[in-house]
Amino acid sequence: MDEARPANRRVALKLVFVTVAMFGFGYALVPLYDIICEVTGLNGRTADGPVAVAEARVDESRTLTVQFLATVAAGAPWEFRPALASMEVQPGRTYQTTFYARNLMEQPRIARASPSVAPARAAKYFNKTECFCFTFQQFEPGEGRDMPLAFSVSAEIPRDVSTLTLSYTFFEAKVNLSGTTDDQQRGSGV
Repeated sequence: MDEARPANRRVALKLVFVTVAMFGFGYALVPLYDIICEVTGLNGRTADGPVAVAEARVDESRTLTVQFLATVAAGAPWEFRPALASMEVQPGRTYQTTFYARNLMEQPRIARASPSVAPARAAKYFNKTECFCFTFQQFEPGEGRDMPLAFSVSAEIPRDVSTLTLSYTFFEAKVNLSGTTDDQQRGSGV
């Protein structure tokens, strides 16, 4: 029995090491995942800030459908919806619409919208020049408002893409005692 203890300890230490190594490896993949998504447009991620759109070539021979979806993170105290369910757009032309959000709580709240474009390979062709998703949104108790979105779809978008879906998830941003959001603490530029 006493001879088995050192062997058991070695096995336990190896298991702890493997567990810590797996956690560390997973944690280290997050920045790599972000870089891969940014470079390839995977996961439908769009730019985190406004895109400067020079005089774009408008492709008047094509019309695309852009669908708008709005979801609220589980348990978040918000009403959130697009003004339009969809819009017909010509690649290269700039369009505007709004999304409506309302704080359902009786305390001030700060919210954030996270965008995604489907199909994912089309995300790099979807350019937002103005978006409520670029900044945190502060709402007073019961306050509701329309939030602007200005966008264009690049004329370079592949011809086999005829429908894009712009989806936002609206969630409550956690604010710490210093008055900064969790994202600001981690240093993410939004």
